[in-house]
Amino acid sequence: MYDLIVIGGGPAGTSAAITLAKAGVSVLLLERGAFPRHKVCGEFVSAESLDLLDALLDSTHKSLLSQAIRIVETRAYLDGQPIETAIDPAAVSIARLDLDAALWESAQQCGIDCRQKVTAHSVVGTSPFRVMTSAGDFESRVIVDASGRWSNLNANRARPATSTGKWLGIKAHFREPDTRPSADLYFFDGGYCGVQPVSLKDSAASENRINACAMVRTDVAGTMQEVFKQHPQLQKRARKWKPLSDPVSTSPLFFRDPQPVRDGILVAGDAAVFVDPFVGDGISLALRSGALAAQSLIPFFHKEISVAEAAESYQRAYLRRLAPVFKASSMIRRMLELPRAVRTPMIYLLRSAPALSRYLVRRTR
Repeated sequence: MYDLIVIGGGPAGTSAAITLAKAGVSVLLLERGAFPRHKVCGEFVSAESLDLLDALLDSTHKSLLSQAIRIVETRAYLDGQPIETAIDPAAVSIARLDLDAALWESAQQCGIDCRQKVTAHSVVGTSPFRVMTSAGDFESRVIVDASGRWSNLNANRARPATSTGKWLGIKAHFREPDTRPSADLYFFDGGYCGVQPVSLKDSAASENRINACAMVRTDVAGTMQEVFKQHPQLQKRARKWKPLSDPVSTSPLFFRDPQPVRDGILVAGDAAVFVDPFVGDGISLALRSGALAAQSLIPFFHKEISVAEAAESYQRAYLRRLAPVFKASSMIRRMLELPRAVRTPMIYLLRSAPALSRYLVRRTR
């Protein structure tokens, strides 16, 4: 019997596991994959979560933050010239290949029982919960589900009735002759592609490495090269690139309202909601949601409240602190999808009023 089982070893799961392990809770952390691994991700970590990430990493991995590339501006290419916005304080760029492995190893250093290549099939019961997995059954007083949007635990969630077609996420690393500390977004009909510099720990090929990550409708593009062709400026830029990794992809991507609690289980990261990656805060939101779940559970482990009360506390905190980000990103997404005749004056306003652009960026943090 564990105090806590966390399903999913990404940023949300390790954030919850490490936070509670440091509070003296016995934790089993299950991950169906194996580290290190590439993930479809913009690899942008906003300043709002850097202190939390620093607290989660053990001493042998602190350099991941101190040596990370600083991202000081964003450029959105939409209908011609870019909208440039300073990022202050600066964000950082960290490859998921390094980040996920560092968080996993930090969890091990906390004394957490960490098991890779274990798939959770189902969860039954309520405090204690029983988790049926490919490695047998495990029991715990509490569950945090950070298993991602399409794990076995979430596969039965209904496709939203308002879906506007299938969306694909695709990412690859390239070498670019001249990189700039900027997160660049290239928007086109049916999707967009984000480009930013990134480095890999202990890699001789890290210099001038960039991450290109796109979200695109499947009827528009299915490969990185097809994505590049959707935007003239991006296509011109990409002609100078040399591949450094094979593309990785994920599909389908659906947008739903947040569901931070399900059947008495606290749900964090992409398992709770999929945030549109163009806001660049997916990693930060995953880390923060995992930590928020952990903080909501501490009074339970101190025997001050019940599991149901802890879950209710988490849901309230989640909807108050994190849900506004999803609402803001949805609002901006709808603005970007307006007809060009309507969108043009808004873009002119954003270019001529940098303070407004900074305000919109803050709304997505």
